[in-house]
Amino acid sequence: MTSSAEQMQQYKGPAFFSFGFRPFFLGGATIAAITPLVTAAALGGVITFNPPNGLIAWHAHEMIYGYVAAVIAGFILTAVPNWTGRLPINGLRLAALAGLWLAGRAAILSADLLGAPLAMVIDCGFLIVLDLLLWREVITGKNWRNIPICILIGLLGLGNILWHIGLAQGGAGTFGLHWGLGVIAVLLALIGGRVTPSFTRNWLAKTGAAPFEAPFAAIDKVALAALVAGVLAWLFAPGSLSSGGILIAAGALHYIRLLRWRGWLTIAEPLVLVLHLGYFWLATALVLLGVSLLAPALIAQSAALHALTAGAAGVMTLAVMSRATRGHSGLVLEADRATIAIYALANIGAALRVAAPWLPVSYDHAMGFAGLVWSSAFALFALVYGRYLLRPRRGR
Repeated sequence: MTSSAEQMQQYKGPAFFSFGFRPFFLGGATIAAITPLVTAAALGGVITFNPPNGLIAWHAHEMIYGYVAAVIAGFILTAVPNWTGRLPINGLRLAALAGLWLAGRAAILSADLLGAPLAMVIDCGFLIVLDLLLWREVITGKNWRNIPICILIGLLGLGNILWHIGLAQGGAGTFGLHWGLGVIAVLLALIGGRVTPSFTRNWLAKTGAAPFEAPFAAIDKVALAALVAGVLAWLFAPGSLSSGGILIAAGALHYIRLLRWRGWLTIAEPLVLVLHLGYFWLATALVLLGVSLLAPALIAQSAALHALTAGAAGVMTLAVMSRATRGHSGLVLEADRATIAIYALANIGAALRVAAPWLPVSYDHAMGFAGLVWSSAFALFALVYGRYLLRPRRGR
């Protein structure tokens, strides 16, 4: 089976389109760096920005179906060759797919000019095409283990369609946004549940420490099942007390799952530790979301959702982007000072955003500062890691 490194060496086209992580990590990081700042500036009256579907709808959509979707695409397109043993999607095909993602961002901003139906087709086309490509690779490579990933990418694409339909019916597209967040939570649990214990075990073995044994077991199955049940309950019965209880139970199970991976042993290597922090945010987001349903006066749902987006998704995507970029660029798999700063900014920004209602400053100022800190993590990633994403792998 040809390795990813060997496939990269055989590729003769532009380095930027040699592997999916390159354009999509850089594009996703750029959207994540810009969108919160533009939103905060517009809300504060610093700039005038009135996107066709409204500022808040634009912000939420671009963070879910722009930034997170791009990072997921970069990760999957890079992982598929290792999953299936097939050649990566690169060159003109990758450039066309990246162009389709970029066209979606432009279509959302130009919906008044293009018309809502055409904007929907352009924007939704990216995840549909990505999922079709993934299904083809998985089926051709007989990689049945990753069929759940194919299904989840399809469901994420469906969420984007539901968002557009919601807007067309005069709503705010909230259900489509919540649908996308639910799918992302399951993807984080599924993928994070693979890479976190695996990379932890490998790092402990490398340092000479005794590796732990934490095979996929009953607790993992129950935790994932509880998460799916909690997401479905939140989507279709958000006013039910049982929905909040299921989500809190799911969060507790994911805390237990996380403890089995012994993250405290990786404190000496932030590149591994950050995966545990990202998963901690996921479990915390589930608990907070459950509490927000049971006691909305205690925890606002917006705070819980930002624990999922800024916390779990933000920290986990940066963890995956930095590690994958270093590994596929020929760099040492160790976190340098810039990478540590990126992780710190993302975690601090997420914590400030969740805690914004209780900080001793105005809520608007707290949100603005939290957004600035969090966005700085992605701006720093784009600045530091952008050079690695643009140039050929070292040693090539």
